[in-house]
Amino acid sequence: MLGRIRSARRAASSLHFIGGGSTTNRAAAATNILQRYEQQTQQSFLHPTAASSSTSHFFSSTTAPLSSEFLKSYDAHVAERAAMAGGKLGGIAPKPLDAAQTATLIDELRAASSSSPDGDRLVELLSHRVPPGVDEAAYVKAAYLSAIALGKESPTLISPLRAVELLGTMQGGYNVGTLVELLSSDNDELKACAAEQLKHTLLVFDAFHDVVDLSNGGNAAATEVLESWAAAEWFTSKPDIPDKITVTVFKVTGETNTDDLSPAQDAWSRPDVPLHALAMLKNARDGIVPEKDGEIGPLGQIDELLQKGHPLAYVGDVVGTGSSRKSATNSVLWFMGEDIPYVPNMKTGGVCIGGKIAPIFFNTMEDSGALPIEMDVSNLNTGDVVDIYPKEGEVVDRACDEVIAKFELKTNVLLDEVRAGGRIPLIIGRGITSKARVALGRDASVADTFNLPVAPEDTPKGYSLAQKMVGKACGVEGIPPGQYCEPTMTTVGSQDTTGPMTRDELKSLACLGFSADLVMQSFCHTAAYPKPVDVVTHHTLPDFIQTRGGVSLRPGDGIIHSWLNRMLVPDTVGTGGDSHTRFPLGVSFPAGSGLVAFAAATGVFPLDMPESVLVRFTGTMQPGITLRDLVQAIPYTAIQNGLLTIEKKGKKNVFSGRVLEIEGLPDLKCEQAFELSDASAERSAAGCTIKLNKEPVIEYLQSNVVMLKWMISEGYGDPRTLERRIARMEDWLANPHLMEADDNAEYAEIIEINMDEIKEPILALPNDPDASALLSEVAGDKIDEVFIGSCMTNIGHFRAAGKLLADKKSATLPTRLWVSPPTKMDAAQLSEEGYYSTFGTAGARMEMPGCSLCMGNQARVEPGCTVVSTSTRNFPNRLGQGSNVYLASAELAAIASIEGKLPTVDEYMKYMSTVDATAADTYRYLNFDELPEFVEASDKVEISDEMREAAKKLSIL
Repeated sequence: MLGRIRSARRAASSLHFIGGGSTTNRAAAATNILQRYEQQTQQSFLHPTAASSSTSHFFSSTTAPLSSEFLKSYDAHVAERAAMAGGKLGGIAPKPLDAAQTATLIDELRAASSSSPDGDRLVELLSHRVPPGVDEAAYVKAAYLSAIALGKESPTLISPLRAVELLGTMQGGYNVGTLVELLSSDNDELKACAAEQLKHTLLVFDAFHDVVDLSNGGNAAATEVLESWAAAEWFTSKPDIPDKITVTVFKVTGETNTDDLSPAQDAWSRPDVPLHALAMLKNARDGIVPEKDGEIGPLGQIDELLQKGHPLAYVGDVVGTGSSRKSATNSVLWFMGEDIPYVPNMKTGGVCIGGKIAPIFFNTMEDSGALPIEMDVSNLNTGDVVDIYPKEGEVVDRACDEVIAKFELKTNVLLDEVRAGGRIPLIIGRGITSKARVALGRDASVADTFNLPVAPEDTPKGYSLAQKMVGKACGVEGIPPGQYCEPTMTTVGSQDTTGPMTRDELKSLACLGFSADLVMQSFCHTAAYPKPVDVVTHHTLPDFIQTRGGVSLRPGDGIIHSWLNRMLVPDTVGTGGDSHTRFPLGVSFPAGSGLVAFAAATGVFPLDMPESVLVRFTGTMQPGITLRDLVQAIPYTAIQNGLLTIEKKGKKNVFSGRVLEIEGLPDLKCEQAFELSDASAERSAAGCTIKLNKEPVIEYLQSNVVMLKWMISEGYGDPRTLERRIARMEDWLANPHLMEADDNAEYAEIIEINMDEIKEPILALPNDPDASALLSEVAGDKIDEVFIGSCMTNIGHFRAAGKLLADKKSATLPTRLWVSPPTKMDAAQLSEEGYYSTFGTAGARMEMPGCSLCMGNQARVEPGCTVVSTSTRNFPNRLGQGSNVYLASAELAAIASIEGKLPTVDEYMKYMSTVDATAADTYRYLNFDELPEFVEASDKVEISDEMREAAKKLSIL
């Protein structure tokens, strides 16, 4: 089966010419990048005021470079960073050099002589402080080193041989062409060195075929490279995982969510890993003493533990729940990982141990080369020195020499991932080893070198809906739980607080064009209250995405999911750098920025197919009950059935790491269906599917075709990608069909929820989205602030809230009310219908369409207040410092804003009788094919024959 799965992937990869992943498009993208770099560099040196803020921080003049002046400026920056956080742990590392700084450094290298006193330091900076891949600074570095290696520039402090060696440290991208060219050099020493560097370079992409062609033409050096790749020397030359790993325990009791490790308020600093890491665990909690409460984490505690002479292992009862932030992993590894040679300010390795580790966080640890282990942590305490035996599955307390815990690794591949430096390098490396063997006329199998995923012993009797969707994306009928696969990624999403990191990951992958069919970037998390660094992102990230064939939204457009969902093709698979990338059509597996970049760049996604939990709704929705109540009924029922616990120690969660599959609500509109799939993130589910009838899906796609054509008319790019997606939607509409689960599909658990028995609202209690209670159990609690917004809302919720507020008796609200529609189209329609007037009259604070309070990185509620929110999750300190947050429907939230308290059930039902009476008008959704402005614009857009043909080829996969 694995062979067929990979064959399907190769078939998909052969279609890369239709999108951003083609050689032609990559070359065009590279040209654009280099032209922009040259213009930017010229501006930086000719007009200092036009230089980037980071550049001007280092340089105050553009006079002829002097080594001592450069180092004086650089050392000032180093000293400034070393003094941060009071100098604890030596402060933080200096920033990597950007393109303009690298160019200045190179000018000084050119002007230096072998007797220059600072020569060694200049070479060291060029060697170690420039990011690899296709970063703009990497281009400047590669261009200089290539010129020396190819004899186009006279060497000063760096010899041609050393230049080739340094090119070999740059991982891939701009360095590869020179290394391949040198395989044909007349200089045997340079030729041999270039071959040696290529042996350990994995990101060669199309240059692989150049090496094959040289080998077939009799080039011995090229053949030597192929033989090395075939023998996997890039892997076998790395140290094997030791039999014993000694660590000092750093334990955080209870639940650690990614907001604890990478706080939303500090999202602006995420690309600056050492700076952002200062905020890890910045809020005091049991056993954690921050350096400065609310600002700087427990550096003193970390420093004290490091004095024991061993690396630290992060240990917790529940670790990594919440958002899909690779920045959380980066922060942990900054203190507990190992430096990566020639890659500034990133670390790998490290050990993370949890009673439960959230699946997305587990994956980001894998991607980073760390060793994540799930096991009983009750006998592990901060300061303990323990020996971990990864191959035997035991942990021994050094103090008593006793086994205190046993474990099994999640997969047999995990230790290979650690050895390779992460899951992504391993996948790419295994692929190049297999391809090299085929090129040399050998069998493609790499089982003699690597631990390959083990297929499940038993074939299921039938497949669930998710298993069929993933199977289709792999070219097979279905994928059983436990099977490793690499499904084709049809849709990939990226948002703005993780987007800059995804951009860095794409650069490190040497990606100049997307292979995923559609990649979309949003700006919903930072548009309303942008910091200076966010403004830079708003100006630079769209171009980065679009030149690679992606689609970029604009600041103020609204929430990523409300747009991305309208670009979906039914029954397909995708991912996104936001934990709420939970498609209402098809299935998505949200991930950290590294894996999202990999999916965008390669068009595939590594997946160990999870088990599924079926939630089946029966009966009929009762008066006054909303979909948000059904959302909360899922954890509420699981708790009643003993399948979910609130206590973190020994946490039980039947949904964790599994696909939540929902049936029994087939006539939901797709906007409504997303309310259910969206909340699967709070269950720590790997993904979610919802069984819908064709009629609401047809209605949704007909509307979405018009919206995407309107986007083209409005100048959104990349237009070719939008055209291709429209054509795929129209192909589906011409022959609408939806996959269904087999009747004999097997599930890890089946949960039945009878809607006839849900007669009052169900809320999430402060401050845990799993903790659930009936309204009657919490009625009367005083409410200070109310938030109606987030991706859990749609236009119907705002109409309902508006109608309730219009009937309020008092002139002013006793609460502070925040209102933020999900998109600018919702806001415009609500304004046209008069609801903005109603909200304004009620004294509501109207927020720009977007995430607003939900993430907690923009505006925040008052410290210590009690809130009713329609947002996604309510972790401690998320919406406001020390706030207590209930999660509830927009209807209940509006009523609470009027009453200043949680109403009784009778009070609630009295209010809701007015909403139910006009439900048909209230719960109308944005059908763009019925809005004249959008229809008129879409009628002017023609889809090219080329994109229609490309869409057909993709649709048959």
